[in-house]
Amino acid sequence: MYKRVLTIQDISCFGQCSLTVALPVISACGIETVILPSAVLSTHTGGFKNYTFRDLTDDIPAIQKSWLENGLKFDAFYTGYVCENQIQPILDMMQECSAEGAIRIVDPVMADAGKLYPGFSADFPQKMCRLCKGADYLLPNLTEAAFLLGEECKLENYDQKYIERMVERLHSLGAKNVVLTGVSFDPGLLGCAVSDGSRIEYDFNVRQNRSSHGTGDVFASVFAGALLRGKSLLQAAAIAADVVCLAIAATPDEHWYGVCFEKVIPDLVKALN
Repeated sequence: MYKRVLTIQDISCFGQCSLTVALPVISACGIETVILPSAVLSTHTGGFKNYTFRDLTDDIPAIQKSWLENGLKFDAFYTGYVCENQIQPILDMMQECSAEGAIRIVDPVMADAGKLYPGFSADFPQKMCRLCKGADYLLPNLTEAAFLLGEECKLENYDQKYIERMVERLHSLGAKNVVLTGVSFDPGLLGCAVSDGSRIEYDFNVRQNRSSHGTGDVFASVFAGALLRGKSLLQAAAIAADVVCLAIAATPDEHWYGVCFEKVIPDLVKALN
């Protein structure tokens, strides 16, 4: 079956993130990819100065009305960076425009390295919890998970018990499946904890010696595409992590604002087939 996904996140015109990643990556997976921009930015907010930002919340109701009048439905929804006042409109969209059996993939993009992204208020994680409640797949990093759960953010010096307790609590928010990224029990390895609610599994890769913008968007987009291509939860997470590592390796040091994911799309296609 040829599936159709609606991805709702911002367009950062420059910077290799959000929709400029999701659209080509999921399309390369053989999935019809429809976009709903949550905002338009001149660049992403990490390292650029004087970036522009336009909130597109007011456009969402008319877009939804048009889609409903044309009988358009979606087999999956994948959300990324969204604005604070868009949670309810997105929930409405998911309710009204779902095909039978549609799934919801939520990447609660709002924080990293122990702090919220610029522009988000301190209570935004509580608002995001409403979107997480109905998620079939929830994909937070360690910082986002801690904010969602209202607990101290530990980015190091934690053990497996801490990670598994966090995963269990993320399920308690209402998420059916959880992929917690940025997990490490060994300085040389980095990966994710994957849970379907009955057991927790892990996938690790050799840690890359650089931190890059946009890797979370590459991971979530590959995960969504692989999942819709019929891969299992763990398989989709493992393929996503592999592609991220390949993209980082393909990115020269001077290319600081993102990763050259375009170079490894053939590797993604090969992994799916």
